[in-house]
Amino acid sequence: MPDADLIKLADKIVSVIEMGKRQLAISINQTIKSTYWNVGRHIVDFEQQGNTRAKYGTSLLSRLAQILRARVGRGYSRPNLNNMRKFYLLFPICQTSDKSKLSICQTSEKITWSHICELITIDDPLEREFYMNECVAEGWTVGVLHRQKESGLFMRLAISKDREGILKLAHQGQQIQMAEDVVKETYTLEFLGIDIKKQYKESELEQKLIDNMQTFLLELGKGFTFVARQYALIINNVHYHVDLVFYHRILKCFVLIDIKRGAVKHKDIGQMNMYMGYFAKEENVEGDNPPIGIVMSHYKDELMVEYATYGMDSNLFVSKYELFLPNKEELRKLVMNALK
Repeated sequence: MPDADLIKLADKIVSVIEMGKRQLAISINQTIKSTYWNVGRHIVDFEQQGNTRAKYGTSLLSRLAQILRARVGRGYSRPNLNNMRKFYLLFPICQTSDKSKLSICQTSEKITWSHICELITIDDPLEREFYMNECVAEGWTVGVLHRQKESGLFMRLAISKDREGILKLAHQGQQIQMAEDVVKETYTLEFLGIDIKKQYKESELEQKLIDNMQTFLLELGKGFTFVARQYALIINNVHYHVDLVFYHRILKCFVLIDIKRGAVKHKDIGQMNMYMGYFAKEENVEGDNPPIGIVMSHYKDELMVEYATYGMDSNLFVSKYELFLPNKEELRKLVMNALK
């Protein structure tokens, strides 16, 4: 048996080594960002010298890449140099003395060069700021950032807000304070790979959501924890089932989701209201807040929903889902109109 004192010593040494590795990774990441930002700065400074742009034209980065590859090796291709140039132009401040606000070069491991290469493809500064804030706050991987960007998350969240709300969303990221903050007008479920031209059953859609739960949780947003599928309720010896049940860690409440393949009907809304009443009375424990109910349907008659939900619990929502990525240009126009 190893000596107990030696085990304790080994534990301390391993802890120091692991901390050193983390600090080294953070230092390397910050150095890479700072280096590439400065490369971009030198390129832009060179371009701005009199007739330089006219002299070299569009061949500047290609010719520069050839020279750099010969002298410092790979990593300085024309596309990469273009990314560095754009990085500098879009983020003109790499260092700041303001301790209350980190620059993009000082955001430790939260934002890597790969994140930056995704962020600089976003032209709108408000949209870009939103995604950067969410990467820092939620620790998004590059893959998650790409998926959220492609699904138009910022615009889908912003579309129902006024000018002040859109600016707040961009500057602070998504803030979860009430039920409305966790429910989207439209959920994008393109990751299910369902052909919209083919017939599919609600049970098949539900199963695909279960099979792709990690991505579905990402689409639902921050704070969701999966509880159960086909959650059984018995009321006066009649059996009912809620399609999907989640618990929201931030709002401290159950979130009930029923999925409808076609258009939502008034009876679907009434049924969800009953489910919410059951959970409030029978499932909530001390400290739980009233449940949130979401009827998720492929089609939504706004007028019927308005009438059907009249006087009902304000935590009951009817949302649409789509099986394809949204038209981001149309969403962007709606958001830009709200900003005018």
